[in-house]
Amino acid sequence: MTGAPITRADHAREAAVEAALGKLDLDDKARLLAGQDNWSLPALPGIGLASLVMSDGPIGVRGVRWTADDPSVALPSPTALAATWDPELSRRAGRLLAQEARRKGVHVLLAPTVNLHRSPLGGRHFEAYSEDPYLTGEIGTGYVLGVQDGGVGTTVKHFVANDAETDRFTVDNIVAPRPLRELYLAPFEAIVENAHPWGIMAAYNRVNGGSMTEHRHLQKEVLRGEWGFDGFIVSDWLAARSTTGAILGGLDVAMPGPKTVYGDALATAVRAGEVEESLVDDAVRNVLRLAARVGALDNAPAVVAGSQLPAPLDGDALAREVARRSFVLVRNEVRDGHPALPLDPARTRTVALSGAAARDARILGGGSATVFPPHVVSPLDGLTAALPDGALTYRVGADPSDQLAVAAQGFELRAVCRAADGRELGTVDLPSGMIQWVGVDLPDGVTYDELHSVEFTGTFTPRESGDHTFGTRGIGPLVLTVGGERVWEGEEGLGTSTDPFNAFFGERLPRARVTLLEGECVDVSLRLTVPRLPGMPMDAVAFSLLHLGPQRDPGDLIAEAVEAARTADTAVVVVATTTAVESEGFDRTSLELPGHQNALVAAVAAVNPHTVVVVNTGSPVELPWRDDVSAVLLSWFPGQEGGAALADVLTGAEEPGGRLTTTWPVALADVPVTDTTPVDGELHYTEGVFIGYRAWERAGTTPAYPFGHGLGYTDWEYESLDATADRATVTLRNTGTRPGRETVQIYLAPQAAGAPERPLRWLAGFASVEAGPGESVEVTIPLRARAYQIWDEETHGWTTVPGTYEIQAARSLTDRRLSATVER
Repeated sequence: MTGAPITRADHAREAAVEAALGKLDLDDKARLLAGQDNWSLPALPGIGLASLVMSDGPIGVRGVRWTADDPSVALPSPTALAATWDPELSRRAGRLLAQEARRKGVHVLLAPTVNLHRSPLGGRHFEAYSEDPYLTGEIGTGYVLGVQDGGVGTTVKHFVANDAETDRFTVDNIVAPRPLRELYLAPFEAIVENAHPWGIMAAYNRVNGGSMTEHRHLQKEVLRGEWGFDGFIVSDWLAARSTTGAILGGLDVAMPGPKTVYGDALATAVRAGEVEESLVDDAVRNVLRLAARVGALDNAPAVVAGSQLPAPLDGDALAREVARRSFVLVRNEVRDGHPALPLDPARTRTVALSGAAARDARILGGGSATVFPPHVVSPLDGLTAALPDGALTYRVGADPSDQLAVAAQGFELRAVCRAADGRELGTVDLPSGMIQWVGVDLPDGVTYDELHSVEFTGTFTPRESGDHTFGTRGIGPLVLTVGGERVWEGEEGLGTSTDPFNAFFGERLPRARVTLLEGECVDVSLRLTVPRLPGMPMDAVAFSLLHLGPQRDPGDLIAEAVEAARTADTAVVVVATTTAVESEGFDRTSLELPGHQNALVAAVAAVNPHTVVVVNTGSPVELPWRDDVSAVLLSWFPGQEGGAALADVLTGAEEPGGRLTTTWPVALADVPVTDTTPVDGELHYTEGVFIGYRAWERAGTTPAYPFGHGLGYTDWEYESLDATADRATVTLRNTGTRPGRETVQIYLAPQAAGAPERPLRWLAGFASVEAGPGESVEVTIPLRARAYQIWDEETHGWTTVPGTYEIQAARSLTDRRLSATVER
């Protein structure tokens, strides 16, 4: 594989890198490869090197502090971005995130996540793009190009086969060479070839016996050797466990600091003769090259000068556009001669909205991707603004959460930090009842040496009367006070999870039930005496104030929603998952919607034939009522403007543009690949190359909604297909009454069975087209040579499988419109 052309600026950067490297002694070199704190590498003023700053960044740039003081634009989830099937829109999203990163002084985003949707149970499903490696690579390429257009680095992650969360720190994923190459490495390879990323993140897990932070074959021989990657490789946080193993295996940077396997330990290993200093030099070169590219090294021209930066983007507008373009309309029944969506103003004068998820929007997946946006537009907000006064009614109907959640709605909180003698060291306002300070995240004026206690303090104004449950999550001595009364005091120890982050956070535990009145403000506080834990790899404070509102009888809530829906022209029900069932750090065990949401939908649909259901999840869920409602719209986790985008789509101001990037099952029992739990430390990928739609077709099982499926508000006729082995040209016509956008999908189907066993068909290309009513449009889609190849496990290389192939032009995997045969 050849890299990008070498330019004069590249030569200048390399010269600056070599000059800087020549001035460093061993201790400085070793120190540069270790985080100085949770988010940055040390500055070395003697060589003109500024501190390189990293930040989580799949949907927004949080920066180096877990605080809402400096809000971040929150784009829709990565799964939503992929559902647009638009690499150029992904590139624009990347440019916006680069703009945000520069504003926050961040040089490198810890994104994108290009692991695959191997199983719908994967807990971090929402942060990855797709079950298909080609689509994942194309969307990831757009994202990386966009971020780096703005002069900010990326770290494509998690290299590799980090496709589930169960025992993610220790699991050994056993993957045969062919699926490893054709599926799990493929998105990384495509992005390295087409976007030349400046960073890769090594995963926690092991692959075929080797820890990824020490995997010489995959990091040095494949990534650097075969693919020509010249960026830096950074560990996932706490993933590096061996000094010699990591440096010999090709890991450049061990994060976070200041306690890592590099730094002093690496210098000692070199002096002891365990490591050649030339390996340290290679790693330092990669870090200095990154610094040169982002403009953090003197005498090195940044890849993007200030005058070359992309035009500024409106974050709110782009977040809204991505959201509506990602929504997937999977069902839209015609009744009485009219489709359910878009809502017809002449026929829809009243709308009954229900579902707690319509009022309290879940806009992002959580975990390390969490950001704090400047505002959130919920579905209730969006529809209230879009519909005429008096047209909309709202009832809770069903709450997806019957478990303690981080205190948010109705709480006004700040954190007060104190020394052992009671002196106030610093304060900070909080967006919710969760603190997750690591390294330099502490408020201004606060140091770990002096910090003795941290207290959530503020008020809570209930929106419902009744018994409110308060709880805690965190380790150490805790004191909980509500309404001036100490309601619980105790101490929690480390949790038992094998995930050190989850063990440090502890369990969510109820502590007290307090009767409160709607609208009557009460004082609340939760104080933690900060524990001093020997052996912890970093300084951190992490604990939460939890809350659960009064639990009304589910039947009563549903009955209220039913009565409102009975007389409305249209009923809209919003259902969702919660952080308790879908989040980073654990895998799901079920695809059921939590709470009584399925019962709510069934009851509303029984009284209103014009029922529209909005499904707000990051990954597939079972929809047992899907054939009983008039429309189903998937909104993923749609970001800060999700409610406004939803109103755009429901009212017909905009068309839903999304197509499924992963297969949606009828039931979990039908899913071909579900195993995410290791046995004796190993998780065997026994399905080989058959995941996602490949596995569904092999099994002969019909899903609820196939890969690539998605409806619009107009109709399309595919008129002609002209194909060669290298390209497919499709002509299609908008036969509807309004402008529309169509995603043309090209599948490749081998006509000869036998060895090697291959899927029935696979995605080989795609493109989006737009046309007005009655207009025809032509699009030519290139077909890569790789689409005809497999990884030969005997020759250890790619080989073309000759024969006859059918080129299929389709609206989805199962809605194939035209075909032609070619020889390869």
